Amino acid sequence: MSNSGVVELVAQALRTAESSRIAIAPIRAQLGGEHADVDIAYAVQEINTQRALSEGRRLVGRKIGLTSKVVQTQLGVDQPDFGMLFADMAYGDGEAIPAGLLIQPKVEAEIALVINQDLTQKKHTYADIISATEYALPAIEVVDSRIENWKISLIDTVADNASSAAYVLGSRPVKLEQLDLVNCKMTMTRGDEVVSQGVGKACLSNPLNAAVWLADEMVRRGRPLLAGDIILTGALGPMVVANPGDEFHVEIEGFGSVTAAFAAE
Repeated sequence: MSNSGVVELVAQALRTAESSRIAIAPIRAQLGGEHADVDIAYAVQEINTQRALSEGRRLVGRKIGLTSKVVQTQLGVDQPDFGMLFADMAYGDGEAIPAGLLIQPKVEAEIALVINQDLTQKKHTYADIISATEYALPAIEVVDSRIENWKISLIDTVADNASSAAYVLGSRPVKLEQLDLVNCKMTMTRGDEVVSQGVGKACLSNPLNAAVWLADEMVRRGRPLLAGDIILTGALGPMVVANPGDEFHVEIEGFGSVTAAFAAE
């Protein structure tokens, strides 16, 4: 079978896993193994992005993954990855996320940037990102692998839209000049229990580094970031398994708070 045929089959398998809520075995072997060129995995992702757009779903931003140097080392990579954010993946601050929506969800605390300019240069700078950022928000990303038991390599997660599933944004926007993106501390609690802690510099030393990388990468791949887009810049601390009935509250210094609530079964 041709490469294009394999890519189409893998894309279909991931769509079926998502719609049926039944995880599948890792797909990296079909795409050339865990050391395959990541472009073939992005080709799978792009097929499903095009499919989503053709079905009327609205693209509203990107998520950045693999922004932790520890995780990059574990997966044998030296750069982040990205996935698409659609409007129907968004939940309000504290709004119940349906229990049957996901397969094996986990949550991460992140900083979200909302931009007000198109980012179309081949090479972007901190200044470009800062001037294009309308405001920042605390965010919780809900990740969910369509691969059984999260047994993923870089190839698996990239093909699977960077394991993205849903996200919650805080409701009080903050201007960048009021924030310390590098040293801001993050605390995530579930009830009275602290379940994750971190700091801004855990995200590629500075979340702006992640945003610059994404802006350049999206231009290179022909789908640049546009005014109004949301950027989830990457996890500030360890991800945490989410179960039905869980409620996670995230506080980030200077940003305020955001809550992700999972409906009970």
